[in-house]
Amino acid sequence: MIDLRRLAVLRAVSRCGTVTAAAEVVHMTPSAASQQIRRLAKELGVELLEPHGRRVRLELLEPHGRRVRLTPAARGLLRHADHIEQYWQEAESELHAAHSSVPSGVLRVAGFPTAGCTLLAPMVARLQSEWPQLTVELREAEPPDCYDLLFAGDADLVVVDSSPTAPAPSDVRFDHQALFDDPYDILTHRDHRLAGAAAVELADLADEPWIVGPPTTSCRRLDLAACEAAGFLPTIAHQARDFPLRATLVGLGLGVTLIPRLVRIPSDLPVVRMPLTGEQLPSRRLVRVVRAGSAQHPAIAAAVDALDRSRAHEHSYG
Repeated sequence: MIDLRRLAVLRAVSRCGTVTAAAEVVHMTPSAASQQIRRLAKELGVELLEPHGRRVRLELLEPHGRRVRLTPAARGLLRHADHIEQYWQEAESELHAAHSSVPSGVLRVAGFPTAGCTLLAPMVARLQSEWPQLTVELREAEPPDCYDLLFAGDADLVVVDSSPTAPAPSDVRFDHQALFDDPYDILTHRDHRLAGAAAVELADLADEPWIVGPPTTSCRRLDLAACEAAGFLPTIAHQARDFPLRATLVGLGLGVTLIPRLVRIPSDLPVVRMPLTGEQLPSRRLVRVVRAGSAQHPAIAAAVDALDRSRAHEHSYG
């Protein structure tokens, strides 16, 4: 009989790439996680990690956390392990629903700042008001961290924006549900020559100083892709991930920037936001994600319903 905790460690090693990082996800010490992998391999009579010399050198991962390679046997086992985890989530959800349809206990939700302000915070308020027996904990986290929290069981529902680096919708570990597309507007100083226009073509801003995201961020990729689609490479004056900071820079006359429509701008800033027009308009897709098999858990189902009602904010200009 396979110990499911050992499968959980193997799944974490596969996701994280090192035993050190996997140990943190499953709340173990690295030595304990290594021991679980060794015991699982012994139970099954197969190698799970690529051998170094004559034996698997898990100790090589300490303290430097070198990446490990899974054997073909481990990869085959993981395909079943992911489905076993899904079945366990479904079983747990059914048991909770059969015991009581009233959401109770602790529900942990997470999302990036904009989603937290416009979707998750209103959702939490609704849940706390409608279901007094349910305690909801909200945590701010960037999208890659949200998936880690879900995988580790430290979050039950997250809202992320889709990106090429995120797990694919077909990933059997997660249940993805698209919420809506959040279009980007252009933000200029109120004295800008185009301020107040009904709509703006991005190409009309080709000669402006631009405020874009820092290197390696998804927002920078979107900023540059939008400008490239409009036929120019932006002159980058400043770099900021935080949209309120971008708005502050625009308000000081230091450049123009793209900003998602969901982002709220302080009313005291001397800025104007305007919709874009053209053939290829930048937008981001917001996605609700839970662990595969858990969507029917009473608390999670209540959260999904409340989240749907939070969509009233989706076309708000803030």
